[in-house]
This record gives sequence, structure tokens and C-alpha cells, in this order.
Amino acid sequence: MSTQSLSWPGGPLAGTANLPASKSESNRALLLQRLAGGGHLTHLSEANDTVLMERLLTQAATTDLLDAEDAGTVMRFMTAYLAVTGWRGTLTGAARMKQRPIAILVEGLQALGADISYAEKEGYPPLHFEGRALTPAAGQAELRVRGDISSQYISALLMIGPTLPGGLRLRLTGEIGSRPYIDMTLNLMRHFGATAEAGPEESVVVQPGGYRPADYEVEGDWSAASYWYALVALAPAGSAITLPKLRPVSWQGDHVIQYIMKGLGVATEFLPAGAGVHLTQVPLAPAELLTQPFDFTDCPDLAQTVAVVAAALGVPLRLAGLHSLRIKETDRIAAIQAELRKLGADMPEVAPGIFEIQSTDFQVGNQEIATYEDHRMAMAFAPLAMRGPLRVQHPQVVRKSYPSFWHELARVGVVLP
Repeated sequence: MSTQSLSWPGGPLAGTANLPASKSESNRALLLQRLAGGGHLTHLSEANDTVLMERLLTQAATTDLLDAEDAGTVMRFMTAYLAVTGWRGTLTGAARMKQRPIAILVEGLQALGADISYAEKEGYPPLHFEGRALTPAAGQAELRVRGDISSQYISALLMIGPTLPGGLRLRLTGEIGSRPYIDMTLNLMRHFGATAEAGPEESVVVQPGGYRPADYEVEGDWSAASYWYALVALAPAGSAITLPKLRPVSWQGDHVIQYIMKGLGVATEFLPAGAGVHLTQVPLAPAELLTQPFDFTDCPDLAQTVAVVAAALGVPLRLAGLHSLRIKETDRIAAIQAELRKLGADMPEVAPGIFEIQSTDFQVGNQEIATYEDHRMAMAFAPLAMRGPLRVQHPQVVRKSYPSFWHELARVGVVLP
């Protein structure tokens, strides 16, 4: 088993860290570029998910077997794209991907006329496409979709909406999670010429007419930035870091990390001319504010990072809106709990849907952190190197979203033997 040892030699953290481009923006932009028939994309993510997305979009023209590996976004976006383009073949994935449900998206596409069947287990990948393009009934197609499932299902359906003869109306039912990702999708769709607006009764209306080619520069990734916020929060006094290519007005929901982490001791200063942000240390927020539950419904990818920081600082933070973490690359709730226990902390469910950080004897002393084939587990726990030596199992998992993560840590002085 491969592991990555980490330690900090002492003194303040300082320097500039390069972030990957936003994987969420990149994968949406690639799909929309393809549906638009052109446009120049710059600063695309180098993450494996984006490289894979670009490759599958190209391979679809020449093969009848595509492998989305462990990339949930790729599996869901490609499912919609292959359905609307009339592709014939099988879309498969890694073993974990075959355990991740996709029935809600498939049923929506089938209602629009797609001929998709399950090649193995009902409701799960692999998927077989019979090569029939979508044939919705005359007029505007309308679907009812649960809002409390992965927003990637909703985004996948929205992005193909302008290509349908009558457009598409999605009615979202129940509590809507990860809404910023839906808003990001709509903003990018409009950038590529689509007309899509929020309608009454939690609906989204997409007009027909397709897309037009457009150029787009992808922003730096705020999810990746969260790990640098954690490093600054846990580093010795006087620490600071600069992160380029982040915008004051962002379409990424995870930009809220700047507000969350202010309470946990990190201030954000936007640099002139869009040069990025400068992170510095500030005092923790008053204890009574930090015990108010923070809802991660709209930013679930930040939960692991924030939980680890709170545990290391001894803050009894309460976290809500974690339901979608159960069906990520791993059961992230169980994974966080298991790894925090190795360090003298825990995250029990203290009320229905409410989890509390409990840190009684938190110490970092060369523990080995399991990553569960989950890139965010590796990167969420790595900042603990500011508090002591530790080891991270299967460090290569970061290639999914931040391939240069370990290199960037080394550049600012983290010791990686």
C-alpha cells in the first residue's frame, strides 16, 4: 500500500500556491462547447475527471464502449449527451461507479424518448444505449425531478434542454440541494447562447434553439482552494498564502469557503486586477457563533475540510446538510468519523441530520489516514501536517481533481520524503 508522509519544518506558512481550474466549470463547458459546435476554452482543469470527459466526448464518435471510470460527473453528463446525440453502445464505469444510483436521470431521459437499458443491475451503470435520438412529444417537454438528489442529474438534463424541439421545463420537487451547481449550469448555458430561466413553483424553463459557439476561460477551483484555507487555519502564527485565478464574483458555490473560514480564523483579501486572493490569519469567531449549525446542502464538497479544521482547533462545530455525502466516492460521513477517531475526535449525529465535532484529546502523531478511494479525504486531512507528522494512504487519489496537490504542498515547504 502506497502512503505519503507529511510534516511541517516549523515557522509561518508563506508563498503562492497554484490551483487547478474548476473541474465543475470545465466539465460543463466541454459538454456545452460540443453541443454548440465550437468555441475556444482556456484554463481547462487538468484533473483526471476533465481529461476523461474530453476524451469520452471525442471517442463517442468512433466507439461503442465508453468507460467513465470513477467520475460521477462524467457518467451523468455523458449519459445525457449520448442520449440526445443518438449514440449506440455501452457506457460503463469502475466498480464503485456501478454502485452509484443513476435511475432518476435515466428515467428522465426515457420520458424524453431515450432508449436506455441497464446492462447489469437495475438502476445502476453500466448503461446500454440503442442509438435512438430523443423524441419527446410535441411542444415543450416537462419533467418532474427530485431536488434532493445529486444536482448533476438536474444539470445533465438542463444542458440538453435547448437541443429539444420544444425546449424543456424541469419541475424540482422537495428540498433542493447543491443549488449553486444548478445556477452554475444555467450561467454557463446562457454564456453559450441558451435561454434558461427560473420559473414558478421551483421550475426551470429552457427554451429551444440550441447553443452558439463561445469562448470561455475557466476560473480557478474554489473547492481546491478550501485545502489552502485549512492549511492557513492550522499553520503557525503569521502564516499567509496567495491563490491566483479566483474571482470576487464566482459561479462556483464553494466560494462560500471564504465566509465559513473567516469564523475559523482565515481572512480573504481579493487582489487587484483579478490576480486572485491573499489568505491571512485572524482570530476565531466567538464560541457561540461557531456552535450554530452550518448547512452544507449547497456546498457538500467543503464538509470534510471544515470538519477536520474544526476538530483540530477544538471547535464544537455543528454540521447539517450532509445527506448527499453518503453517495459520493465513498460514504464520506462514515469515512470522516472513522479517521477523526484516530486523532482523538469524532463527528457523531447528535440530532436527526445534525452532526457535531467533538474533539477531546486531538493529537497529530504520525497516524495513517485512510482515503477510501476518495480524493477529498486525502486533501481534507493533509493540512493536519501543520500540527504534526502524518501519513496519507493512496496519495494518488488526488489526480481526480488536483493532480499537482502534493507538488504544491512541497513548493511552500511541507516536507514530503
